[in-house]
Amino acid sequence: MRPMKQSFNDEKWLWYEVAEDETSELEEIVSKYSGCRQLVVDIKSKNTNFLQLNTETHGQEYIWGSLIYRQDINIKDENSIFHFYVSKEFFLTIGFDFSLLKQSDPDAVLRKMDQAEDGIEGFFILLGEILTNYLFRIDEYEERLHDLLWRMKEQNKREILEKIYENRHELLTWKNLLIPVTEIKLIAEEAFSSKIKEQPEFSRVATRLERARILVKDYQQEIDTMINLEEVVSTHRGNEIMKTLTVMTILFTPVMAWGALWGMNFKAMPELEWKSGYVIALIIIIVSTFGLYFYLKMKGWIGDILHSKKKGSFFD
Repeated sequence: MRPMKQSFNDEKWLWYEVAEDETSELEEIVSKYSGCRQLVVDIKSKNTNFLQLNTETHGQEYIWGSLIYRQDINIKDENSIFHFYVSKEFFLTIGFDFSLLKQSDPDAVLRKMDQAEDGIEGFFILLGEILTNYLFRIDEYEERLHDLLWRMKEQNKREILEKIYENRHELLTWKNLLIPVTEIKLIAEEAFSSKIKEQPEFSRVATRLERARILVKDYQQEIDTMINLEEVVSTHRGNEIMKTLTVMTILFTPVMAWGALWGMNFKAMPELEWKSGYVIALIIIIVSTFGLYFYLKMKGWIGDILHSKKKGSFFD
């Protein structure tokens, strides 16, 4: 475990790390930095993303808020949130769990922080590690999306459509995680002026954020295309089924019509006295059925419903 208070860059700035239940340590920090008091008030009433800034005193600007930095894609309430206060001389995190950043090395992060100019840049190093983990998870998502793309062609079934919508929901979850990070970037520029853009860690965060947003946008377009394709296939299949049922009904109309006619119980039915009536009836039924079939085929109303489908076709 890291200590609650750490200094960096020859003690130019500090990082305070406090657990949510460490109220005495938090009160000690608040007594030293009165600007943190509003953060303490806010975290008692809010458990979601929020951001605030204070620019009343030039050179002593600060921002504070909360960030959901991990979200289970299946369970709404399964998430992790931490609260933060950021100024030049220090930054404070409350409830941050570094072990959730599986792709980050805490020691390497601390070494990077020791080169940071101030608490603002130090906080953006931490934010950059969160984005790095996002990008790693998004890369994993890309692999699943690629597999789903080819499964859709090979096994174009209802369960594939369900998977597509599950992937779309996951993508929206990632988009939802990136939005507050984007807002932090913008509010930092507003609070600390254009000088913050000169800090290398801020630039790295901006680049990683842009990468993640572009990836999510592109994957969303892929998902939308897959959904549109699936809807086209489903519509086509529905039309083919209705067309097939209609054609089959029409083709059996002569059978039903002649059967209904000869199934009547009128006494005066000359066909009943024919010696070859059964054979004649079969010939009439067959000829009228095939005549109707060739008429439909000549008009082009049968289409390709009687043709065999290619293996792996979208429209099987």
